[in-house]
Amino acid sequence: MLGKIGDFGGLFRADFGAMRDPVLVASIDGVGTKLKIAFAVNKHDTVGADLVNHCVNDIAVLGARPLFFLDYIGCEKLRPRVFDQLIRGFSHACRAAGCALIGGETAQLPGMYRKGEYDLAGCIIGVADRSKIINGNKIRLGDVILGLPSNGLHTNGYSLARKILFEKMKLKPGSRLPGSTTTIGKELLRVHKNYQPQLAKVPDGMIKGLAHITGGGLIDNLPRVLPKKCDAVIETKSWLVPRIFKILQQNGRASSAEMYQVFNMGIGMVAIVAERDAKRAMSILHAKRIGRIERGTGKTRLIS
Repeated sequence: MLGKIGDFGGLFRADFGAMRDPVLVASIDGVGTKLKIAFAVNKHDTVGADLVNHCVNDIAVLGARPLFFLDYIGCEKLRPRVFDQLIRGFSHACRAAGCALIGGETAQLPGMYRKGEYDLAGCIIGVADRSKIINGNKIRLGDVILGLPSNGLHTNGYSLARKILFEKMKLKPGSRLPGSTTTIGKELLRVHKNYQPQLAKVPDGMIKGLAHITGGGLIDNLPRVLPKKCDAVIETKSWLVPRIFKILQQNGRASSAEMYQVFNMGIGMVAIVAERDAKRAMSILHAKRIGRIERGTGKTRLIS
């Protein structure tokens, strides 16, 4: 990183190492209504980390490593304590990802936001060697689908979760999660995992496709990397669904189809590999075998 705080633009001196044909990979995202939990609990560093990690994962599925990150904070009024926590969350997550935080924008917009509330957005730029970009075009029938465990809801499904927990179940952020010693607030503020360091340990070419399981769940995100004549067949009993999702389904009377389309259900990232590489990839990624690639029309099929 070059330059200083307060510059009109962030500076970054790129070093692409031994890459023969470096390609910049960009993504932008937000945290959604998970921010409502941060407001209620008055804890803001975790959503800062969520934003960075979500963006890092989105470019990691293409085989990219992060270079730098910029944040946007829109608020009713800038409160130093909240701002400091957010920046701490951005900074810690960027450092863990090997990514430079080179700048951002903070806008005070009274009348736009409710008192004490804010919104977040983040932009990340990464790089991948063109010949090593992961795009799913090498996926074949018989390939194995591996699931990397999530750390709770990550950053999706919070509107429905809040409705079930706070409106239907009449719980508060400080209430205990049924059957647990963890509070609802702490459970819902679990930090979105950064999978890029794990993925970077897998030998080049072993992973044929990756899907970050965010909004849309397994049902909508896996088809984004599938060839048109392939389906992803997911065995939903091949992993233990975390308690929070079971509580949400039981009390929200939601169907399995809705749950697997709104929430990650305990799988935050999916990797597709050849059968011969499955055992080694599972060991490196600490992943479970959750399905297979079969002939189809580019859809996700759930079987129990």
